[in-house]
This record gives sequence, C-alpha cells and structure tokens, in this order.
Amino acid sequence: MYDKITPPTVGEKIRFENGQPIVPDNPIVPFIRGDGTGVDLWPASQRVLDAAIEKAYGGQRKISWFKVYAGDEACEVYGTYQYLPEDTLTAIREYGIAIKGPLTTPVGGGIRSLNVALRQIFDLYACVRPCKYYNGTPSPHKSPEKLDVIIYRENTEDIYLGVEWKQGTPGCDQLIDFLNNQLIPETPELKNKQIRLDSGISIKPISITGSQRLVRRAIENALRLPKHKQAVTLVHKGNIMKYTEGAFRDWGYAVATGEFRAECVTERESWILSNKEKNPDLSIEDNAKLIDPGYDSYPAEKREVICQEVREVLEAIWDSHGNGQWKEKVMVNDRIADNIFQQIQIRPDEYSILATMNLNGDYLSDAAAAIAGGLGMAPGANIGDNAAIFEATHGTAPKYAGLDQLNPGSVILSGVMMLEFMGWQEAADLIKTGLAKSIEQREVTYDLARQMEPPVNPPLKCSEFASAIIKNLG
Repeated sequence: MYDKITPPTVGEKIRFENGQPIVPDNPIVPFIRGDGTGVDLWPASQRVLDAAIEKAYGGQRKISWFKVYAGDEACEVYGTYQYLPEDTLTAIREYGIAIKGPLTTPVGGGIRSLNVALRQIFDLYACVRPCKYYNGTPSPHKSPEKLDVIIYRENTEDIYLGVEWKQGTPGCDQLIDFLNNQLIPETPELKNKQIRLDSGISIKPISITGSQRLVRRAIENALRLPKHKQAVTLVHKGNIMKYTEGAFRDWGYAVATGEFRAECVTERESWILSNKEKNPDLSIEDNAKLIDPGYDSYPAEKREVICQEVREVLEAIWDSHGNGQWKEKVMVNDRIADNIFQQIQIRPDEYSILATMNLNGDYLSDAAAAIAGGLGMAPGANIGDNAAIFEATHGTAPKYAGLDQLNPGSVILSGVMMLEFMGWQEAADLIKTGLAKSIEQREVTYDLARQMEPPVNPPLKCSEFASAIIKNLG
C-alpha cells in the first residue's frame, strides 16, 4: 500500500459515521512534523500529548503515532517537487485523523499551498479556530480575558478555490470580452457596468452546499456549549455581494430555521416574540414597527412584507418559542464583516461562534488570535465528514529551525482540539490546565517572555516549555 512509510504494528484505525469519529482506545494517528521549526515544535508537542494521555487514562488509552511526510521533508524523501506524496494522502484517508506542524509554501511543483491542497483533497470544509485568552499571556488588548470565540471558516470555496486568470493572458481576455459584451449587457441589474480590459479575474463561488454544511457544524457545536454561550453569528458582506455573501447569510438562516427549528431562534424572531411577551395586545403592525424602525418611511408593499414576517413567526413558533422559551434556544444572528472586526475588539464577550466564508474567516481568525496573544497560541483544525487534520496556524520560521526557541503552543493546542474531537476530554483538559499554570508562573518561551512585565529573562526553550506544561498537568 505504501512506498516509503510503514504504519505502526500496534493500534487501530479511526473511522467516521455521520461525520463523527469512532475512536478506539489505541488509535493510529498520522503526523506531519512540519518544515522549519517543525523540527523543534513537533517533538515538544508530542511529549505533552503523550504525557497527558498517560496521566488521564493510566495506560488504558494511547496514540500510536504514524510518521508521514509533506513539505520540504517530503522532497528529501520522495524527490524534487514531491511536496505532498501519495503515501501521505493514502495514510490520512486510511486513518481519518492527522496532525501537522507548519508547512512551507512550495516553489514550483504546481501546488500553491499545501494547507489549501489538503483541505480540498479531503473536503475538509470547516476550518475551526478557537480564540481563547490564557491568563497572563501578553496581549495588546485592554481586556483580552473577555475573548472566547470559535471561528468556523468555510474551507473549500470562495476565492480560495483558485479559479483565476492572470491579466493579459488569452483566457483572461476571453472572459472579460464575454462578460463585457454578452453576459453583462444581458443582465438588467448590471447595466452600464464594465470590467477594465487590463484586469486580472478571480471567481468567487459560494454554494448552498458549502454554506449550509458549515453552518450546520457551527450550530451542532453551539448545542454542546453551556447555555450562555449558545449563539452563532453569520459573518458576511451581503450588503455589497448580495448573491454570494448575502446568499451565505440566507442559506445559513435556512439551516437554523429548518433543520434546527426546535433548537434555534433568530435574532429577529426573538425581537418579535419579546415584543409580544411584553405586550400581549400588541398589533401585528406595531410589532413590525418595533423590529424595523424605518417602517413608516417604507412603501406599502415593503411594510406588508414586514407585517407578514411578524404573522408567520407568531403563527409558526409562538407555542414552541414564546413566553420566554426562546431564551433557552441557540441564538442565530448575522453581522456585516467589517463591523464584526470592530465588535470583537470592543465587545468580544458578546460573541461565541462566528460562521463565515473563506476569505473573511482568514482575516478574522488572525485578528482574533492577536487579541489572545498571537499565532503562537492559536490552534486550528480542518474538519470534514470523513477526515480531520489539526494544524499549527503560524508559519515555518526557517531561520529558527533547530534552535529550540519557539513557542509550541499552537501545535499543542491543536493537539488539544484533536483530543476533544476524539472524545478524550480528560486528557485535553489536563493540557489546558498545564498550559495555563505555566503561563501564570511565567515559565514561557521567548515570544511571550519578552512582552511580559517585567520581561522574563532567560525565557524557556521550546523543549523546556513542554516540560513545564507536563509538570503542571492537572
């Protein structure tokens, strides 16, 4: 089955049923060490994961690690430009869950990004990025402790699909000509619009399938959270891109009010229900005026649409959601993308789960990570219905490779996410406790040490930070 790798002789495969992993007590888990500082980060992280599992389960559970290759290390083993060998793809497909360190951006070889390639090959449609502050971590934010959000980023479409044409190429010129001279003139709402002839073109596909399966996972996660954290915010730029980002919002709401009708309430529905609860004699029209302050300035047709919305909500869900019952449901709302960047800065504690498209999610997850202390403390997961890959979210930092200096926190916390996904919560909690204690004790690596007041000197090495976490496990 394999060319240059050999699976462990002890251990069992993880399998998936209905999008969820079925995990044995001794799973085989492929790992990709990673490029650059991966040579330091992975061994440190593996020690922490193994120690926590041993402490939590006393030998009753154990991971059998399976080394596979990607990035520069793969080229050393498999040959030039073999950044993502078939052995590795077969192993991940066979064993279901994998974890990896940072990977280089290939030079040549036809792959723009190894991370994006893995997501697309395995249809890992949900990029999940928890952003939580650990007490004592240096942060530029005044109140970083208020931040505790999980970002669900759609992983397989949007402009990251990579369907684009370079300016001046025949394909680009042909597409611009078709748009300018055929499709745009035939579309009334695009009248008088033209694409400049010296443009490059990138296509932004947003699908019902991609949108709804992402929001579905986000809501399923929300249902597992404590009641006060059960909220999902759909992040979009639908005020400008109505048929892509606006459609994402609409399709997301359709999942909430369709598949999860008994468990969810939308923000507008909560307003309608609350207005009725405060004043049982409130008329449909007066309720409509309260949920839409511009009501009186609208034409009659639009006013009737709002009144019909109120009628339908009260008829459909008053019995199941009214009289305060909606307060026990998952709240689903939406926010404009540029506004949410401000909101997580000034009101981070008002948000729990953010579900968004690929590009918005890329920006937003890094911005939230900065509040929590930077990418060195930011874990990530890419999850599909038949596989999951957990990963460091930072780069390879090749000039530090082999120096044992950098923070393994991102890889360790990605391992925590993996353990939680596997249902091994006890081991995951031990690591989070050990990490939090180590930071509070100011036993940290250089990236955190230099920002502390007063600075920590000398800082711990990467391997020493792992040892500190192990010492502080639960």
